Amino acid sequence: MTRQEIYEKGKSLLSFAHWRNRLVFWCGAIIIGIIGAGFSFIADGAQVGFLNIIARNEYLPLLVCPLILGLTAWLTSKFAPGAVGSGIPQAIAARSTDDPKERMYLLGPQIILGKVLLTALALLGGASIGREGPTVQVGATILYLGAVFMNMNPDMRRNVILAGAAAGIAAAFNTPLAGIVFAIEEMARAFETRYSGVVLTAIVLAGAASLSILGNYSYFGAADGAYLIARDWFAIGVVGVIGGLTGGLFALLLSQGGFQLNALRQKIKFVCHPAIFAALCGLIIAALGLLTHGATYGTGYTQAKDLLHNATPGSWLYTISKFIATIVSGFSGIPGGIFSPSLSVGAGLGASMASWFPATPIAGMVLLGMTAYFSGVTQAPITAFIIVLEITGRLSLPFPLIAASVIAAAISRRICPVSLYHALAKTFIVEKVESLPEELEVS
Repeated sequence: MTRQEIYEKGKSLLSFAHWRNRLVFWCGAIIIGIIGAGFSFIADGAQVGFLNIIARNEYLPLLVCPLILGLTAWLTSKFAPGAVGSGIPQAIAARSTDDPKERMYLLGPQIILGKVLLTALALLGGASIGREGPTVQVGATILYLGAVFMNMNPDMRRNVILAGAAAGIAAAFNTPLAGIVFAIEEMARAFETRYSGVVLTAIVLAGAASLSILGNYSYFGAADGAYLIARDWFAIGVVGVIGGLTGGLFALLLSQGGFQLNALRQKIKFVCHPAIFAALCGLIIAALGLLTHGATYGTGYTQAKDLLHNATPGSWLYTISKFIATIVSGFSGIPGGIFSPSLSVGAGLGASMASWFPATPIAGMVLLGMTAYFSGVTQAPITAFIIVLEITGRLSLPFPLIAASVIAAAISRRICPVSLYHALAKTFIVEKVESLPEELEVS
């Protein structure tokens, strides 16, 4: 490198323009971490609020769930239609399109407030949803809007969306490694290494901001399955297969069942209105809650943690009911993710099979079930076992989790050839962008 080239490079590094974009980007990543931490408090408060409401009468959910879910669906369709569902498919769809109007539909300013408040409202109504997927969409939105503000080039905007989504995972679960792997395995499917620094910086800053507020914690507390391969190999294989079958079925129902459901709704005009349909879904969710004495409401975090640490066999009634409640919540047209409910269903699945393999510790079966079912749902096996590894504070070599995760993903692909999030992303190639206000359009 010549002296002139060194001078020009040094001049560029000291320029305001060089650092301006980075400062906006760094601030955005820190904001993601702060919002992710705040979101966890809001979501937890909403669930406590729901429990306080229904504590007055066990049949009150039959009124509360339909009313609140109907209201949530109406507000979503009216003010933030791009906030429906998990949020991860929207981030994937936003990366796949170059249309500014479509991106603003999926990642516009209305998403940040709408996604957080409407997800919390749905949890207040007892929906079987989580906040992790919504945090991904919020993270992608924050960094994308920053890129638009700084007039970054289209290629950079696409990768900023990826960085924001990965930062959202890191902030939601306090799992930076999972954020990195999620960005590569699920969001990108074709990772562009020249932007790896952007992604890693976002994950580190968002994770640090979240950590400074929430502290250093394991999502489900420290747990270890104490596996012996010679003893547990058959249990690992069986849980992997069943987790893949049930996870693949969930993915198929949620991705393809929606089309059939919409066709049915068109024939039955009465349920076409978003609020009416969501209220009917709320009635089903309330009935499942009554059947399981309230166990299927909300994220399922408490139930999964209890199964993991109390070493008690699970209930097939809970597992099946939580599976159905999460499907119904996904169909209802409200914002909300499937990460936490899926981990809870997986925990129930593993615990329910514990009696089949009495030599394997129940905690080990729960961890296997969580990993296998989550891998079957997302078809992202590396992300699945790393998330379980990090959220349970495991330090030992997770070979059993890796094996169960890979088996489950392979089985799931036989049932649902297109992964859930990518299948749902196709439905977000926006049909209503023409109705967007002019002020939301960017170039």
